[in-house]
Amino acid sequence: MKNIVWRNVGRFVLLMLIQLLILNNVYLGGYVMPMLYVLFILMLPTSIKRIPLLLIAFGTGLLMDIMSGSLGFHALSCTVVAMMRIWFADRILTRGENTVVATPGIYSVTPQYFISYTLLLLSLFYLVFYTLEIFSFRGFGGVLLATICSTLATAVLIVIYQALFIRRKEES
Repeated sequence: MKNIVWRNVGRFVLLMLIQLLILNNVYLGGYVMPMLYVLFILMLPTSIKRIPLLLIAFGTGLLMDIMSGSLGFHALSCTVVAMMRIWFADRILTRGENTVVATPGIYSVTPQYFISYTLLLLSLFYLVFYTLEIFSFRGFGGVLLATICSTLATAVLIVIYQALFIRRKEES
C-alpha cells in the first residue's frame, strides 16, 4: 500500500514538473497544447473512492491553474475527467468485473483498452478546457479541431511516457 502511494506521489511530481517546465511552453499552431499531467488522474488506482478521487483531481487542476495563471479551467476540466473516470474505468478497464487495477496503464490492462480509455477521457478534458477558454459556441469548430489535435498529441506523449517510465513487472 505504501509503495503505491509513493509511486503515485513520484508520478505526480514528475508529471507536474514535465508539464510546468517543458510542455506549458509548447504551442504548435495554436491547436496543440499537450497536457501530460492529466495522466496522473488517469493512472490513479481504480480502488480510490469517489470523493477522494474528485478532491485529488480538483487539487491537481487547481495547482496547475495557480502555476500557469489560468482561471480555474484546469480545476474544472480535471474534476469532470475524474467524475467520468469512475464510470469509464468500470466499463472499459475492468469491463464490469469486480477487479481492481492498481495502476491503470498500458501494461496492466490490454493496450487497446487503455488507449481507448485514455482517448475518451483526454477528449473530454480538452473539450471542457477549450470550451471554457473560448466561452462561446461561435468558435466551436476551432474547439473541436484543438480538442482532436491536442488529444492525439497528448495520447502519443502518454504512450511514450508509459514506454519510458513504466516497467511491465511494476504494473501487475
